[in-house]
Amino acid sequence: MDALDVARWQFGVTTVYHFLFVPLTIGLSVLVAILQTLWHRTGDEKYLKLTKFYGKLFLINFAMGVVTGIVQEFQFGMNWSDYSRFVGDIFGAPLAIEALVAFFLESTFIGLWIFGWDRLPKRLHLAAIWAAAIGTNLSAYFILAANSFMQNPVGYRINPDTGRAELTDFVAVLTNKVALITFPHTIAGAFLVAGSLLVAVALWHLIRNRDSADTPAYRFAAKFGAWVTLAATAAVMITGDIQGKIMTQVQPMKMAAAEGLYETESPAPFSVLTIGSLDGSRELFAIKIPYLLSYLGTGDPDGTVAGINDLQAQYATQYGPGNYAPIIPVTYWSFRFMIGFGLAAAAIALLVLWTQRRGRTPTSRWLLRAGLAMPVLPLLANSFGWIFTEMGRQPWIVFGEMLTRDGVSRSVSLTEVLTSFTAFTLIYATLAVIEVKLLIHYARAGVPDVTETPAPDDTDDAERPLAFAY
Repeated sequence: MDALDVARWQFGVTTVYHFLFVPLTIGLSVLVAILQTLWHRTGDEKYLKLTKFYGKLFLINFAMGVVTGIVQEFQFGMNWSDYSRFVGDIFGAPLAIEALVAFFLESTFIGLWIFGWDRLPKRLHLAAIWAAAIGTNLSAYFILAANSFMQNPVGYRINPDTGRAELTDFVAVLTNKVALITFPHTIAGAFLVAGSLLVAVALWHLIRNRDSADTPAYRFAAKFGAWVTLAATAAVMITGDIQGKIMTQVQPMKMAAAEGLYETESPAPFSVLTIGSLDGSRELFAIKIPYLLSYLGTGDPDGTVAGINDLQAQYATQYGPGNYAPIIPVTYWSFRFMIGFGLAAAAIALLVLWTQRRGRTPTSRWLLRAGLAMPVLPLLANSFGWIFTEMGRQPWIVFGEMLTRDGVSRSVSLTEVLTSFTAFTLIYATLAVIEVKLLIHYARAGVPDVTETPAPDDTDDAERPLAFAY
């Protein structure tokens, strides 16, 4: 083990941990805005209760996401300074816009939303949560645009004197075809997580407190969350199909690794289960669906999909001697775990809707257990999706331009990286305990009692205490 290995582990652990908060923040911001819109339009108190209830869970998650996200950018300078030097001219623009525009928009209007209850006019207060939700989603786009450059570099040139990548077309970076499809795919995954959380919390209260006066609110939240989960699943599948075809074009090795396809085939079958050699170099046993991989990769059932061995030979000729295949078992199984966990969440959502048909209230303890596991399933699906995305790009840190081994900081020793890795892991473990305890505590508390007060009209406003409306 050397500094490169530990630096990769550190970035992987902190990134996956940070991304546990990101999809819930993205999806829940919009769902809370929708709930408040329903209250604004109907005046029904149950929507106000749900807005404040899930809004509190959103704020807890948002705060943790901000704290863990700060570490991500510091790592570029600490452990990956050669990479930062090479790609900084490209990364700087979208990340600066994300911080100065999207994040400021998001954080500013979240503050107005928190402290504006009963002090801002209803429409202005509603606009604040929508502005925060828009800022959250914009933030995701700029970050994904930067990441997409690593998958499919566009809009740049290599300066022969400095050896650095220099930005030549910012619009090309923002309209990278990988970014254009990765964004809706990621957002759909975020709604899958948020919808699952709505279902899990509402289901717990429905089954544990069947005679509660707030049962109508929980029934709506469970149904709403289940429909969001199903719609998000459909969106993930549609965007994932398009993403697979683009991936076949720009990163054919990643597609071959996802399927354990060692030899070029036309038509190519989809692997339901493949068992390979321990070194991941060849296939030993496989269960396959004919023609399906060709369709998923090219849109043509008879299309040609390049295999790992042929691509390895091609890249060795193009880029020089070396191993250009990722770790096949990791890419193969992370791809399937991503799909499997996502579909499992959708299946539970269907079951929840079935148990509530014709006004029924779910009572099954087995359904409760499944519902409590529901938010974890899409979180795992999202995490394995990103593990596949980043591990499938290896050994490149910027595809076709820079190898991962060339991006690590040369001046950082193994001891220094191990120290920071250990410290971050312990800190993040502590934050995880805090996050889970806070979410469970406030989720168990249930929807709050609300007493609607009229919007301020500038009279007696100084007499009204500041409302932190929870």
